[in-house]
Order: sequence, then structure tokens, then C-alpha cells
Amino acid sequence: MKKIAADYAFTLDGSLKPLERPLVVTDEAGNILSVGQYIKGELSDLDYHRGILIPGMVNAHCHIELSHLKGVFRQATGMSGFINQINALRESVDEKGRYEAMEAEFGSFFRQGIVAVSDISNCNESYPLKKEYRDKLYFRTFVELFGTEKEEAEGILEGGQRIADQATAMGLDASVTPHSCYTMSPKLLEITAKRGLESGSISYHSQESQEEEDMIAKGSGALADNYRERGLSTPPVTGATALEYFIDRIAEKEKVKGRINLVHNVVISQKSIDRALEALESPFFTICPLSNIFIHRQLPPIDLMRKNGLKICLGTDSLSSNLILDMVREMECLQENFPHLELGEILSWACTNGAHLLGKEDTLGSLKEGKRPGIVLLENAEGFRINSNSKSTRLI
Repeated sequence: MKKIAADYAFTLDGSLKPLERPLVVTDEAGNILSVGQYIKGELSDLDYHRGILIPGMVNAHCHIELSHLKGVFRQATGMSGFINQINALRESVDEKGRYEAMEAEFGSFFRQGIVAVSDISNCNESYPLKKEYRDKLYFRTFVELFGTEKEEAEGILEGGQRIADQATAMGLDASVTPHSCYTMSPKLLEITAKRGLESGSISYHSQESQEEEDMIAKGSGALADNYRERGLSTPPVTGATALEYFIDRIAEKEKVKGRINLVHNVVISQKSIDRALEALESPFFTICPLSNIFIHRQLPPIDLMRKNGLKICLGTDSLSSNLILDMVREMECLQENFPHLELGEILSWACTNGAHLLGKEDTLGSLKEGKRPGIVLLENAEGFRINSNSKSTRLI
């Protein structure tokens, strides 16, 4: 039995307010036996820490296999420039170097107190590490598909399914998922989303840039020009938002079932929000603030998203579009740019909503009796404000 105490805790169990003098009792496996408060002055038999206890965090969007690209990409290139860099640099490091870069980030995730990750893969290189860490870190792998030409759609889907099946054979949770509106023919988007939703969830890059919106609505802009210069087909021009375009490809008579992770949402609008809430049974809206600044020098309209009561989650994206994969740095960015955001709300995005996104809410996401969420110490967050000295450390 372990008795862990601290100055404060955010249990996220029905409240976003801090609990003073928290006492969390667990068994040796980390299952929470009770959550209460210690009596002031009685700390002798407790494992006491200066700081704030929080549940383990869920990274709701990551590309762990791109970890070898740390510090390589130019910033503020827009989506068109970013794609050019991915195409040029993705294979710039050998297999051994790619593995070692991923290995370093797996270790960092564990030490930070990340307990689950919604991870995007284009190949099987991350699978051995995911298997090695599966008792410490839950990874839900989404094998992301691309392809702009209609006649290639069936072959691309089946190739992606084989990669997902390799993960399943290793005891890992995986399925195919569509990448985005601008990298896929309408046919590939439709059949991939349908196949992925058979597993219960998909992850989809949505409204990440104005370039994406311009391509779908008007058939113009830097991204559309990029594709035409490379001789690739572009999606049909609809006059609608990019999110509406996606929903129109997968819409049914009733709400589309399954958890749909809409990632980035930098240029999400009220119009597209209304369509998503109308057509999707369980949409989640993941933000990756530092990645958005890295590529676009822009952040999502957080207050619009909050006003609509969206299920917001928090992710890091990859080291091709971020300088560090650290959930606390993402929180710091949010409070720095949106000073009115309280820490409890941000933690609900980083912990609770992420657990729901992955279907792990019964065990993760809050400090509650009967759960095994991991216990993390958040230090140097005076006044419940995240600053450059704040850090997280896994305790359990």
C-alpha cells in the first residue's frame, strides 16, 4: 500500500477545482483504494510531495515515428512548405537512428507521466517499442493513409490494413484512419473512414490551415498550387468548409457512430462546428498548440470551442512540427495565450477527455477509487499557473 500526499490535487472526479491536502492511497499495482485529505501536520507516514497531484496524462495526437526529425524543419512555412519538408527529409536518418530517436521519446513520455497516446503511424517501425512499453504506456495506433488518385484507393487501403494487422498480431490496438481532406481522393477518404470506424474510432487532421480551407472551398491557394505543381489530383471544389467536406463524405441518415478525433482545428468555425455536432455521434476536438505555432504562427479559436461545449483534448503532434514533446509545455502555451483558462479545465483536456477519446475512461483520466490512472506530480505551478519552470514527474 502507498499513501501519497501533496499540497494540492486535481482529481478531475466531477470537479475542476483543486483539492487541498490530498491523500491518495493505492495498492502496489497502482489501483486507487481511496482519495481523501490528510490532517494538517500529520505527514510522518505519508509519501509527501511539494506540488500538485494529477492523473496520468493522455497525449491525444502524436507521430512518434517522426522523432528523428527533431530540430530539422524550418518554422512558419505554412502547410505547403511543411509538406515539402516531410517529403524531402522523412528518410534523412537511417533505421538505427530513427529507432533511437523514438526510444528516447518513449522514455520521456513515461517519466513525464503520460499514460496513453493516440499515435499516428505510416509504417511498423514503432511497433517493437510499443510492445516493450505496453505495460507502462497504452498506445492506440492509427495507420494513416494518403493517396490522391481514385484508381489507387483500394490498393492503398489494403496495404494500410496489412500494417495495422501487424500491430494487432503483436497484441497492440491498431486500425486504419484517413489523414485529411487534401491528401486523399474522395473515394480513399470514404472507404478508409468506413473501415476505420469499424474499429470504433478514427483520427483525422481537420482544418489545420487556411490553405486547406481555400483548397476545398475555392480550389485555390498555396496548398492547391503545391499539389498541381506535383501533378496530383485535388479534391472537388465544394464551397464548404473542410470539415463539412469530410462529414459529407461519411454522412449517414443517422449520426455517424464511433469516436472521431478531429485534430488541430486551427481554423474551425461556427458553421463547421454546427455540422459536426449535428452529424457525428462522438466527436473530439484535439488541439496541438505548439505545433500550430511552429507551422502556422496561429492557434485555434479556443474560446469558440469552449463556448460550444466541445470535447477538447490535448496533444503534442510530432518533432517535425514541435521542438519538444511535453504536455506541460502545451499547457504553458495555452495559459500564456489564453490567460483566462484555469488549470483545472486544461487538465480535463489533457487527462479526462483524452481517456474518453481512447475509450479508457473506466481506468484513466481521474483520481478516483477503483481506477488505475497513474499519479503524476506537477511542480512549480504557483497560483495554478504553468510557467517555464513547471514540470511533471510520474510517481506511479
